[in-house]
Amino acid sequence: MHQPPESKDLPAQQKAQELLEEREADFRMRVYTGPMNRLLIILLCVWTCFQLYFTTWGAISAINLRAFHCMFLLLFTFLLFPAYRREKRKRSLPPLFDIALIAISSGSLFYLVVNYPRIAQQGGRVTSFELVIAGAALLAIFEAARRASGNLTLLALLFLAYNWFGAYLPGYLGHNGFTLKRVLVTQFWGTQGVLGTGIGVSATYIFLFVLFGAFLKHSGFSRFINDFSLTLVGQTSGGPAKVAVVASALLGMINGSAIANVATTGTITIPLMKRTGYKKEFAGAVEAVASTGGQFCPPIMGAVGFVMAEFLNLSYTKVMLAAIVPALLYYAGLLLAVHLEAKRLGLSGLAKENIPDAMLVLRRQGHLILPLVSLIGMMFWGFTPLYAAVLSIFVTIAASWLRKETRMTPAIILEAVIEGSRGAISVGVCCVIIGVIIGTVTLTSMGLNMGYLILSFVNGGSLYLTGLLVMIMSCILGMGVPGVAAYVIVQAVAVPVLIKAGAIPIVAHLFCLIYACLSNITPPVAMSAYVAAGIAGSDQTKTGLWAVRLGLVGFLIPFFFLDNPILLVGVESNASLTATFWAVATALIGTTSLVMGLEGWILYRASLIERLLLIGSAPFLLLPGVYSDFIGIGGLAAVLLYQTFHARRKTPAPAPENSK
Repeated sequence: MHQPPESKDLPAQQKAQELLEEREADFRMRVYTGPMNRLLIILLCVWTCFQLYFTTWGAISAINLRAFHCMFLLLFTFLLFPAYRREKRKRSLPPLFDIALIAISSGSLFYLVVNYPRIAQQGGRVTSFELVIAGAALLAIFEAARRASGNLTLLALLFLAYNWFGAYLPGYLGHNGFTLKRVLVTQFWGTQGVLGTGIGVSATYIFLFVLFGAFLKHSGFSRFINDFSLTLVGQTSGGPAKVAVVASALLGMINGSAIANVATTGTITIPLMKRTGYKKEFAGAVEAVASTGGQFCPPIMGAVGFVMAEFLNLSYTKVMLAAIVPALLYYAGLLLAVHLEAKRLGLSGLAKENIPDAMLVLRRQGHLILPLVSLIGMMFWGFTPLYAAVLSIFVTIAASWLRKETRMTPAIILEAVIEGSRGAISVGVCCVIIGVIIGTVTLTSMGLNMGYLILSFVNGGSLYLTGLLVMIMSCILGMGVPGVAAYVIVQAVAVPVLIKAGAIPIVAHLFCLIYACLSNITPPVAMSAYVAAGIAGSDQTKTGLWAVRLGLVGFLIPFFFLDNPILLVGVESNASLTATFWAVATALIGTTSLVMGLEGWILYRASLIERLLLIGSAPFLLLPGVYSDFIGIGGLAAVLLYQTFHARRKTPAPAPENSK
């Protein structure tokens, strides 16, 4: 079992906590005492019941669901998130200014709920008073976003300003300009602004799956994943790093937040890797890369897969199948990297006495996997993801009662409700402010204009050059934004560009999603890597660069399925099942070749020529095609045979038995 971190790691963890409070608003929420605390708990429970009922069995219009959801989000943001960083966190009542903001935001949204049918029948005609309400609501939303989402607020302000200042821009980025009334109507009174796609995603998928993740955590599922990972790879070379990879992948795909995953699992795995012998920069990078990949790792994909299926109007099964191979290659490359690094450093695995018995783990905690089985099974049987998620929450409670030590008592259930609903606030506010971005893109036709600009820049629409520019755009738009929220942004701005250049829609969506997620480890705003560096006590820049190196497979793979989606299982292509299997197998071999070349270690330290040959062989193997595959296999085989031959020559012959 895990040993507690040594005392020398405590300052690093304190530094990590400070870094989290600086970069993540969730870690600096207010703490109330007395009656206000009890009232807050009641309100969170009411919100949870409202969401569970009206996203499944209850009847409510989409605009009303989004408006009430937004009302709850703003209420809790102004109650829990301080107005400035050094504000006193512990208090008995919220400040008067925040009470006024709650009144303004709740009143504005309630007025919208009551009057929206009339305004919709009038074709969007509103009075001057209703424009004032829209303006007041937008100001409250921007203030809430400033507290809960930070940098995303500045991006939204730039987009909002583009509604007016875009009239002064030349070429494709320019437009005729819009009046204040037109912008306010679009952003507040329409379904393309703050009450559009972004908040719709938050009101359904995000809330339910964040809540589901909280219930899994409090049922003991996180401990089960950690113990089970130890039984799988704990005793192998570099076992702690492999445990970090497996556990972070499984937990990251559920909570959908790379930063939160690093902050929770990293406090255990990073000190353990350091004590095993890994360098602190490497240990932090491993945790950051593993947590980041969970956002596009099936079967849950941090709830992004369900959102993508809705945008594409496809079954979730197709989206999940398409993401299997990219996630497989990503984590195969990461596992091989930590294994080779362990071999290079001469590191062993954990001692047997620190590894739990596999059968004992399965017997005592194996029942905790039932909620995931029920979630996936119900979706395959035809249930919607929302019904499946709600029912799986109840399955989680029922499964926990199968053994006394995992039983969820009413107090634990209440804790899960509070943690889940609180965890959905900051992501939800991000989705609200994203509505400003999407509303601007829709009103100004910015997405189409951006596509024309990029296509004109690449001179006729070279798909790979367009992909390079879209990759940069997706990484920038995804910086510092939770996975689902980042995807909602890129699907509005970047995806149309790729589709216009000739990419298949599901390929374009998955391409942009992966790069939006990888922004978590992309300097200069590599949030996951920087938080991991705080826990490891390592240099942030070096940890970020190590993370890019370890996650390099993730940066390369999307380009290889961009023009030929043979690697995306289940996506329509002209390839047969045999050709698809061969492409996946050679892609795995190519990933192996690339990682060996980057690590510089196979059976022993590789020379510069061997490393260059390995790295050069990888693209030929990743690119689907028989001739390119044989070229790549030839290069890899040459290096392996050379190292095998020389390794045997270096191994001394055993001494004769009668040598004494």
